[in-house]
Amino acid sequence: MSAFTGLARRDTALRELMDDPECDPRALAATYRRFDVVNRLVSAWGRVYRTHVRPELIALGRPARVLDLGSGGGDVVVRLASLASRDGLSVEWVGADPDPRAHEAARLRERPGVHFVSQGSRELIESGETFDLVLSNHVLHHLDDASLAAFADDSLALSRGAVLHADIARGRLAYGLYAVGIAPLSVGTFLRVDGLRSIRRSYRPAELAAALGTPWVVETPAPFRVLATARGRARD
Repeated sequence: MSAFTGLARRDTALRELMDDPECDPRALAATYRRFDVVNRLVSAWGRVYRTHVRPELIALGRPARVLDLGSGGGDVVVRLASLASRDGLSVEWVGADPDPRAHEAARLRERPGVHFVSQGSRELIESGETFDLVLSNHVLHHLDDASLAAFADDSLALSRGAVLHADIARGRLAYGLYAVGIAPLSVGTFLRVDGLRSIRRSYRPAELAAALGTPWVVETPAPFRVLATARGRARD
């Protein structure tokens, strides 16, 4: 069966190379570094910031705390921090990832107002943490059904405001364009193999809406993207 034929359904049996604890550490480090460029090209966080994140932060009328769950190498939260700073918004940005390899890569991006912790969502809840906004990027497609439900529920418990989970939308055009377009950036990294596997593991909008259920709303903020949104239930 070809990869294009296999795109009719999520291929949850696929495992990404960087999820292997024994993967090449040099290729993993290079992958984390180049996520900055890849996410700027494909993740649409600039648009999501303008349409969802910035309005939420402005409406607070006070300094905010924002959490990036499963923050990986930290590039998304650093980019959002830069955009908010440019808009004159006072925000404490926290990136959380339980994978110590991701945490080590992210710590290299720390700066005033941006820090990273090696924790998962359950640990943050147990320590009494709450935030004004919770987000994630490219986490949902990694999760099985039970883990997806737990992750979504934990994110609601951690946020007093919006929750935004962004991911890839599975499709033939996305697969084909990525296969060709990523080539110049992929040397010495897992970007091509893992990116294509990510697409094959990812949801289409209706699938994600069905998997998450109430109270989630699934949008398509840009081509080849899905964004699941809800209001958190944390209290001060």
